[in-house]
Amino acid sequence: MELNYKLSKSQTSSPWLILIHGLFGNADNLAGIKRHFESDFNVLSIDLPDHGESPWTSLFSIDDAAEAVFELMQSLEISRSAVLGHSLGGKVAMRLALSHSDVISHLIVADIAPVKYDHSHQAVFDGLNSVPLSTIQSRKDAEKEMAAHVKEPGVRQFLLKSLYQDDSGAWKWRFNVEGLIASYSHIIDWEQTNQTFDGITLFIKGSESDYITSAYRDEISRYFPNAKAHIIEGTGHWLHAEKPAAFNSIVERTLKKSS
Repeated sequence: MELNYKLSKSQTSSPWLILIHGLFGNADNLAGIKRHFESDFNVLSIDLPDHGESPWTSLFSIDDAAEAVFELMQSLEISRSAVLGHSLGGKVAMRLALSHSDVISHLIVADIAPVKYDHSHQAVFDGLNSVPLSTIQSRKDAEKEMAAHVKEPGVRQFLLKSLYQDDSGAWKWRFNVEGLIASYSHIIDWEQTNQTFDGITLFIKGSESDYITSAYRDEISRYFPNAKAHIIEGTGHWLHAEKPAAFNSIVERTLKKSS
Protein backbone atom coordinates (compact mmCIF):
# COMPACT_ATOMS: atom_id res chain seq x y z
CA MET A 1 0.00 0.00 0.00
CA GLU A 2 1.33 3.42 -0.97
CA LEU A 3 0.30 5.89 1.71
CA ASN A 4 -0.33 9.53 0.93
CA TYR A 5 2.12 11.74 2.76
CA LYS A 6 3.44 15.26 3.15
CA LEU A 7 7.14 15.89 3.47
CA SER A 8 8.69 18.93 5.10
CA LYS A 9 12.43 18.61 4.65
CA SER A 10 14.92 20.63 6.68
CA GLN A 11 18.36 19.37 5.63
CA THR A 12 19.67 16.06 4.38
CA SER A 13 21.58 15.63 7.62
CA SER A 14 18.61 16.50 9.88
CA PRO A 15 16.97 13.75 11.96
CA TRP A 16 13.57 12.44 10.92
CA LEU A 17 10.22 12.75 12.68
CA ILE A 18 7.13 10.83 11.52
CA LEU A 19 3.68 12.11 12.55
CA ILE A 20 0.65 9.79 12.60
CA HIS A 21 -2.87 11.16 13.13
CA GLY A 22 -5.84 9.54 14.87
CA LEU A 23 -9.18 8.02 13.85
CA PHE A 24 -11.13 10.02 11.22
CA GLY A 25 -8.21 12.43 10.85
CA ASN A 26 -5.54 13.14 8.27
CA ALA A 27 -1.99 14.43 8.00
CA ASP A 28 -3.10 18.04 8.52
CA ASN A 29 -4.34 17.30 12.06
CA LEU A 30 -0.78 17.43 13.38
CA ALA A 31 0.26 20.43 11.28
CA GLY A 32 0.99 22.48 14.41
CA ILE A 33 3.54 19.91 15.52
CA LYS A 34 5.01 19.82 12.01
CA ARG A 35 5.45 23.60 11.93
CA HIS A 36 7.17 23.56 15.32
CA PHE A 37 9.76 20.96 14.35
CA GLU A 38 10.27 21.38 10.61
CA SER A 39 13.22 23.77 11.00
CA ASP A 40 15.25 21.12 12.83
CA PHE A 41 13.74 17.86 11.57
CA ASN A 42 12.75 16.28 8.30
CA VAL A 43 9.05 15.79 9.07
CA LEU A 44 6.97 13.10 7.39
CA SER A 45 3.21 13.47 7.94
CA ILE A 46 1.13 10.56 6.70
CA ASP A 47 -2.49 9.76 5.95
CA LEU A 48 -3.32 6.38 7.49
CA PRO A 49 -5.07 3.80 5.29
CA ASP A 50 -8.78 4.64 4.88
CA HIS A 51 -8.05 8.28 5.78
CA GLY A 52 -7.21 11.46 3.92
CA GLU A 53 -5.94 10.67 0.44
CA SER A 54 -4.49 7.25 1.24
CA PRO A 55 -6.05 4.13 -0.31
CA TRP A 56 -9.15 2.55 1.20
CA THR A 57 -9.06 -1.07 2.37
CA SER A 58 -11.62 -3.77 3.00
CA LEU A 59 -10.52 -4.00 6.65
CA PHE A 60 -8.40 -1.51 8.56
CA SER A 61 -5.62 -3.23 10.49
CA ILE A 62 -3.20 -1.61 12.94
CA ASP A 63 -0.54 -4.13 11.92
CA ASP A 64 -1.04 -3.43 8.21
CA ALA A 65 -0.97 0.31 8.82
CA ALA A 66 2.32 -0.01 10.71
CA GLU A 67 3.80 -2.07 7.89
CA ALA A 68 2.64 0.52 5.36
CA VAL A 69 4.49 3.23 7.32
CA PHE A 70 7.59 1.02 7.43
CA GLU A 71 7.40 0.43 3.67
CA LEU A 72 7.09 4.19 3.13
CA MET A 73 10.21 4.70 5.25
CA GLN A 74 12.05 2.23 3.06
CA SER A 75 10.89 3.85 -0.17
CA LEU A 76 12.03 7.28 1.09
CA GLU A 77 15.31 5.75 2.33
CA ILE A 78 14.66 6.74 5.94
CA SER A 79 16.94 4.44 7.89
CA ARG A 80 15.98 5.72 11.34
CA SER A 81 13.33 8.10 12.66
CA ALA A 82 11.45 9.30 15.69
CA VAL A 83 7.72 8.63 15.52
CA LEU A 84 4.84 10.46 17.18
CA GLY A 85 1.27 9.20 17.04
CA HIS A 86 -1.97 10.49 18.53
CA SER A 87 -4.80 8.13 19.54
CA LEU A 88 -5.17 5.50 16.78
CA GLY A 89 -1.95 6.90 15.32
CA GLY A 90 -0.33 6.16 18.65
CA LYS A 91 -1.34 2.52 18.37
CA VAL A 92 0.15 2.37 14.88
CA ALA A 93 3.32 4.07 16.13
CA MET A 94 3.61 1.56 18.99
CA ARG A 95 3.19 -1.37 16.64
CA LEU A 96 5.78 0.10 14.27
CA ALA A 97 8.27 0.45 17.13
CA LEU A 98 7.61 -3.08 18.37
CA SER A 99 7.87 -4.67 14.92
CA HIS A 100 10.79 -2.59 13.63
CA SER A 101 12.64 -1.38 16.70
CA ASP A 102 15.87 -0.94 14.75
CA VAL A 103 14.46 1.92 12.65
CA ILE A 104 12.82 3.90 15.49
CA SER A 105 14.94 6.24 17.59
CA HIS A 106 12.19 7.76 19.77
CA LEU A 107 8.57 6.73 20.34
CA ILE A 108 6.10 9.39 21.48
CA VAL A 109 2.51 8.32 22.12
CA ALA A 110 -0.20 10.91 22.68
CA ASP A 111 -3.12 9.81 24.87
CA ILE A 112 -3.51 6.14 24.05
CA ALA A 113 -2.26 2.87 25.58
CA PRO A 114 -1.45 -0.61 24.25
CA VAL A 115 -4.75 -2.05 25.46
CA LYS A 116 -8.20 -2.99 24.20
CA TYR A 117 -10.74 -0.20 24.60
CA ASP A 118 -14.51 -0.23 24.98
CA HIS A 119 -16.77 0.98 22.17
CA SER A 120 -17.02 4.77 22.46
CA HIS A 121 -17.74 6.13 18.99
CA GLN A 122 -21.34 5.14 18.33
CA ALA A 123 -22.53 8.76 18.40
CA VAL A 124 -19.90 9.66 15.81
CA PHE A 125 -20.91 6.73 13.60
CA ASP A 126 -24.57 7.72 13.86
CA GLY A 127 -23.71 11.32 13.09
CA LEU A 128 -21.69 10.45 10.00
CA ASN A 129 -24.36 8.08 8.71
CA SER A 130 -27.06 10.72 9.25
CA VAL A 131 -25.56 13.08 6.67
CA PRO A 132 -27.40 12.72 3.31
CA LEU A 133 -24.43 13.33 1.02
CA SER A 134 -26.58 13.34 -2.11
CA THR A 135 -28.81 16.21 -0.96
CA ILE A 136 -26.77 18.53 1.29
CA GLN A 137 -25.74 21.88 -0.15
CA SER A 138 -23.04 22.85 2.32
CA ARG A 139 -21.04 21.83 5.36
CA LYS A 140 -23.58 23.73 7.46
CA ASP A 141 -26.27 21.34 6.21
CA ALA A 142 -24.09 18.39 7.21
CA GLU A 143 -23.42 19.86 10.64
CA LYS A 144 -27.14 20.33 11.30
CA GLU A 145 -27.74 16.64 10.60
CA MET A 146 -24.78 15.55 12.72
CA ALA A 147 -25.73 17.75 15.67
CA ALA A 148 -28.56 15.42 16.63
CA HIS A 149 -25.97 12.74 17.41
CA VAL A 150 -22.62 14.49 17.95
CA LYS A 151 -23.21 17.05 20.69
CA GLU A 152 -19.71 18.54 20.88
CA PRO A 153 -19.20 21.36 18.33
CA GLY A 154 -15.45 20.74 18.30
CA VAL A 155 -15.89 17.10 17.32
CA ARG A 156 -18.32 18.08 14.55
CA GLN A 157 -15.85 20.62 13.19
CA PHE A 158 -13.05 18.05 13.30
CA LEU A 159 -15.10 15.55 11.30
CA LEU A 160 -16.29 18.17 8.82
CA LYS A 161 -12.69 18.95 7.86
CA SER A 162 -12.82 15.70 5.89
CA LEU A 163 -16.02 16.54 4.02
CA TYR A 164 -15.34 17.78 0.49
CA GLN A 165 -16.81 18.14 -2.99
CA ASP A 166 -15.28 16.16 -5.83
CA ASP A 167 -14.79 17.48 -9.36
CA SER A 168 -18.44 16.83 -10.18
CA GLY A 169 -19.63 18.72 -7.11
CA ALA A 170 -20.69 15.61 -5.17
CA TRP A 171 -20.11 15.68 -1.40
CA LYS A 172 -17.90 12.92 -0.04
CA TRP A 173 -15.99 11.95 3.09
CA ARG A 174 -12.24 11.62 2.68
CA PHE A 175 -12.20 8.78 5.21
CA ASN A 176 -13.78 5.40 4.57
CA VAL A 177 -16.84 5.63 6.82
CA GLU A 178 -18.25 2.20 6.02
CA GLY A 179 -14.88 0.47 6.18
CA LEU A 180 -13.82 2.06 9.46
CA ILE A 181 -17.13 1.21 11.12
CA ALA A 182 -16.75 -2.38 9.91
CA SER A 183 -13.17 -2.44 11.23
CA TYR A 184 -13.96 -0.79 14.56
CA SER A 185 -13.59 -3.92 16.67
CA HIS A 186 -10.01 -4.22 15.36
CA ILE A 187 -9.31 -0.51 15.83
CA ILE A 188 -10.17 -0.56 19.55
CA ASP A 189 -8.40 -3.88 20.08
CA TRP A 190 -4.73 -4.52 20.81
CA GLU A 191 -3.08 -7.73 19.67
CA GLN A 192 -0.71 -8.95 22.34
CA THR A 193 2.88 -9.79 21.44
CA ASN A 194 6.14 -10.77 23.10
CA GLN A 195 7.96 -7.98 21.27
CA THR A 196 9.34 -5.03 23.23
CA PHE A 197 10.77 -1.64 22.36
CA ASP A 198 13.62 -0.62 24.63
CA GLY A 199 14.29 2.78 23.10
CA ILE A 200 13.34 6.24 24.35
CA THR A 201 9.58 6.25 24.89
CA LEU A 202 7.21 8.91 26.14
CA PHE A 203 3.49 8.64 26.81
CA ILE A 204 1.72 12.00 27.04
CA LYS A 205 -1.66 12.07 28.76
CA GLY A 206 -4.32 14.76 28.94
CA SER A 207 -5.30 15.22 32.60
CA GLU A 208 -9.02 15.23 31.75
CA SER A 209 -8.83 12.21 29.44
CA ASP A 210 -9.42 8.60 30.47
CA TYR A 211 -7.58 7.04 27.53
CA ILE A 212 -4.54 6.40 29.75
CA THR A 213 -5.14 5.38 33.36
CA SER A 214 -3.01 3.91 36.14
CA ALA A 215 -4.60 0.54 35.38
CA TYR A 216 -2.67 0.46 32.11
CA ARG A 217 0.75 1.01 33.69
CA ASP A 218 1.74 -2.65 33.70
CA GLU A 219 0.78 -3.12 30.05
CA ILE A 220 2.78 -0.08 29.03
CA SER A 221 5.83 -1.28 31.00
CA ARG A 222 5.47 -4.76 29.53
CA TYR A 223 5.99 -3.55 25.97
CA PHE A 224 8.00 -0.40 26.64
CA PRO A 225 10.24 -0.97 29.68
CA ASN A 226 11.91 2.44 29.40
CA ALA A 227 8.69 4.41 28.99
CA LYS A 228 8.27 7.74 30.74
CA ALA A 229 4.97 9.55 31.26
CA HIS A 230 3.94 13.19 31.25
CA ILE A 231 0.54 14.64 32.09
CA ILE A 232 -0.53 17.96 30.58
CA GLU A 233 -2.95 19.59 33.01
CA GLY A 234 -6.20 21.06 31.80
CA THR A 235 -6.37 19.04 28.60
CA GLY A 236 -8.48 16.21 27.27
CA HIS A 237 -7.88 13.75 24.45
CA TRP A 238 -6.97 16.53 21.98
CA LEU A 239 -4.07 17.66 24.17
CA HIS A 240 -1.80 18.67 21.28
CA ALA A 241 -4.46 21.07 19.98
CA GLU A 242 -5.63 22.33 23.39
CA LYS A 243 -2.18 23.24 24.73
CA PRO A 244 0.20 23.12 21.77
CA ALA A 245 3.05 25.02 23.43
CA ALA A 246 3.16 22.66 26.41
CA PHE A 247 2.80 19.62 24.17
CA ASN A 248 5.55 20.66 21.76
CA SER A 249 7.86 21.56 24.65
CA ILE A 250 7.71 18.12 26.24
CA VAL A 251 8.11 16.45 22.84
CA GLU A 252 11.12 18.65 22.11
CA ARG A 253 12.80 17.69 25.38
CA THR A 254 12.26 14.02 24.62
CA LEU A 255 13.62 14.25 21.08
CA LYS A 256 16.80 15.86 22.38
CA LYS A 257 17.59 12.73 24.39
CA SER A 258 20.17 10.45 22.80
CA SER A 259 19.06 6.92 21.98
